[in-house]
Amino acid sequence: MDELQHSAAGAAAPAASAVIRGGRPDDAAACGAICYEAFRAITAQHGFPPDFPSVAAAVGAAGHFLSHPLLRSFVADVDGRVVGSNFYWSTCSIGGVGPITVDPAVQNGSIGRRLMEAVLQQSRADGADGVRLVQAAYHSRSLSLYAKLGFDAREPLSMIGGEPLRASLPGLPVRPAVEGDVEACTRLYVAIHGFAREADLREAIGRGSAMVVERAGRIAGYATAIGFMDHAVGETDEDLQALIAAAPAFTGPGFLLPTRNTALLRWCLARGLRVIQPLTLMSMGSYQDPRGAFLPSIIF
Repeated sequence: MDELQHSAAGAAAPAASAVIRGGRPDDAAACGAICYEAFRAITAQHGFPPDFPSVAAAVGAAGHFLSHPLLRSFVADVDGRVVGSNFYWSTCSIGGVGPITVDPAVQNGSIGRRLMEAVLQQSRADGADGVRLVQAAYHSRSLSLYAKLGFDAREPLSMIGGEPLRASLPGLPVRPAVEGDVEACTRLYVAIHGFAREADLREAIGRGSAMVVERAGRIAGYATAIGFMDHAVGETDEDLQALIAAAPAFTGPGFLLPTRNTALLRWCLARGLRVIQPLTLMSMGSYQDPRGAFLPSIIF
């Protein structure tokens, strides 16, 4: 999840004058305001809705990220003023990046690059097998930066939005996930992606948003929720269809669907859902082509 676009207005702040430091909970107001304005500016230029509906929502998200025990936060500080931030998700053996934002009033200072370099240094220190992010496909500057840093484009994505379907599919019951489902869900995720994502699933179970779909009495898929910050996997497209159909809401601006999965995309469109914007899943280091149906989060 990236926002590195700079506006033409405002004084330049050279990268050399910026101090990259660890983020603190009291940075939430500044980081959230920058996050909202940065995303609003670039999405408005391209005619897309903002990822955060308000400053308050962005500040709330920043506060959560800055205090999360499994996230590493990095802040760019110029003369005591926060001008950007980035987050590294170390919840499993694959690290996630984002959201990265730079104050639209700051330009041509390479602050975004330095924030990315801080995250990549953290991933090396943690011994991560790889790092992933989701890039806004219309944002050429961030694509160029990530490619220069060594990220490869892996999967075109479509953000899908609309009213929740609140329906069920015959023979594919969906129920809330419980702690006892973690082992089976983790086996499924490893089979599809090649690594475990247990911490994210346990957190979703704790907040009551995770769901599983059963086929003939066994777990055939799960979702931490259907939405922007959430992921899902299934043995087949039908398993994901059942999870999407049963979702009480689509959290955030929409959920991410691999565009090459045309059967699932057409199923969504046939039920009144719509494509909101294109994105790209990118990776550095270890990557296994998915061996099943999946929906990534905005992180990966």
